[in-house]
Amino acid sequence: GGGGSSASPRLAMWVRFAPLRLPFRRRLQTAAVLQWVFSFLALAQCCLGLFVLLLLSEGWALAAFYAAWLYLDRHTPARGGRRSAWVRAWPVWRHFRDYFPITLVKVADLDPRRNYVFGFHPHGVLVAGAFGNFCTEATGFRALFPGLTPHLLMLPFWFRVPFFRDYIMSGGLVSSEKASASYLLSREGGGQVAVIAVGGPPEALEARPGAFTLQILSRKGFIKMALQHGAALVPVFSFGENELFNQVPNPEGSLLRTVQERLQKALGLALPLFHARGVFQYSFGFLPFRRPIHTVVGAPISVPRTPNPSREAIDQLHKIYLESLVQLFEDHKVQFGVPENKHLNLI
Repeated sequence: GGGGSSASPRLAMWVRFAPLRLPFRRRLQTAAVLQWVFSFLALAQCCLGLFVLLLLSEGWALAAFYAAWLYLDRHTPARGGRRSAWVRAWPVWRHFRDYFPITLVKVADLDPRRNYVFGFHPHGVLVAGAFGNFCTEATGFRALFPGLTPHLLMLPFWFRVPFFRDYIMSGGLVSSEKASASYLLSREGGGQVAVIAVGGPPEALEARPGAFTLQILSRKGFIKMALQHGAALVPVFSFGENELFNQVPNPEGSLLRTVQERLQKALGLALPLFHARGVFQYSFGFLPFRRPIHTVVGAPISVPRTPNPSREAIDQLHKIYLESLVQLFEDHKVQFGVPENKHLNLI
């Protein structure tokens, strides 16, 4: 038994273990975040596996019945989804919120008689702030913005995965195809919010602590959509979003970056090689660091309804949006721990 004893102090030198005696609520918070990371990284694959197992076993009739339902229900993700107030209010999301913790910050009142496009920045690795604030009630969205219903847009491909699609829709996620945003923003009576992580999956490849790079200069689809429906534009900046995970260095032109960009073009998914901490130690793993997230919802930019906007109109509004986003960042950065000399890098 002599070999193990010399190895363990060496291990302890580069692995920082979590204390064994932790308050129970911190354990609950870690468990809540663990299940969230799992749902993000592996739940879809598990759901698909379950469906295939059912199909190949005595449960085939159940699987066939579900497949028929899937077909009949195929348009729902692009028609406002199917949210569940019960799922959004699960106690697990409060523990998820408190792990970081996540805070939703309101700058201005938003009139519930209008529809809105929230531009969410930065994407981060796993859009934790967007999920916590807009797919759960844990940070009090409804109380801060009465009469508004937020829908986070997610790649259409996830809504084809059996069972998983129903779970993500229950949180208020909807498909990011054009028809889906159009459906929300054309609703009479207002109160609908389409939340778009503007930088999309490619921006995840820029996410690392201290980074403020936003992929936005060529992204104008959300601006055109707002113009076509006369939906007000609201910049949203999530301070702390990029602080949650380290990422394996992938500078432009590196082999890793080239592979990531090719995969992203082929699959539509970005695969950042991220790492942070584990459940029982702080040195490596897929759990985010406990670092505060402050998601600041800016003031609305009024948009005139323009069914066929010209390129000039789109460029003009895009410019106003960028100025407004930069201002939002500059106004709040020092309060939320960003050094005075740090600025957004728009690419």
